[in-house]
Amino acid sequence: MQHDRKQRGVVLFIALIALVVMSLAAVALIRSVDTNTIIAGNLTTKQSATISADSGLETALAWMTTTINPTALEVDNAAQGYYATQVTNPTAFNWDDSDSRPATGYGITAGTDGSGNAIRYIIQRMCRNTGAPAPGNCLFGAPVVGSSSQAVRDAPHAGANVTTEQSPMYRVTAKVTSAKNTVSYIQAFVY
Repeated sequence: MQHDRKQRGVVLFIALIALVVMSLAAVALIRSVDTNTIIAGNLTTKQSATISADSGLETALAWMTTTINPTALEVDNAAQGYYATQVTNPTAFNWDDSDSRPATGYGITAGTDGSGNAIRYIIQRMCRNTGAPAPGNCLFGAPVVGSSSQAVRDAPHAGANVTTEQSPMYRVTAKVTSAKNTVSYIQAFVY
């Protein structure tokens, strides 16, 4: 009978070690799941901010297309977030009211969308100097021409302006700051 009592003590000791190992594994699994949830939440916030930046691009394009006088695009207009010359680092702008403009659109109030993302934009003409765009001073896009090989109607039939002149390029940068202080920048070149 004495031999059985020794075995019971050893089994209890081994069972306690196994219980500690399984507890540590459970804690590690819980921490791993928590970390993955946090990472997924951060990626969702970043993606939401990037998607919201499209409103900044659309607002900038709307402002550019409603500018009646093309010569207005030859000089800086910081009040509208427009700069007639390029800046090599758009993140160097002061993204408050002095250098950029808030986005507008459906569900956006004072540059903030329903998710709490603050959306602002700037427009830069890709020229070295202000004034009329000229070769050697500005980057130019391709001339707007007609048809497509995919049976799309020519631009004149669709009511678009068709020109053989090259248009200066513009860089639109939108910055979004989410409610969790995630910052996203997106850029688009238009001409």
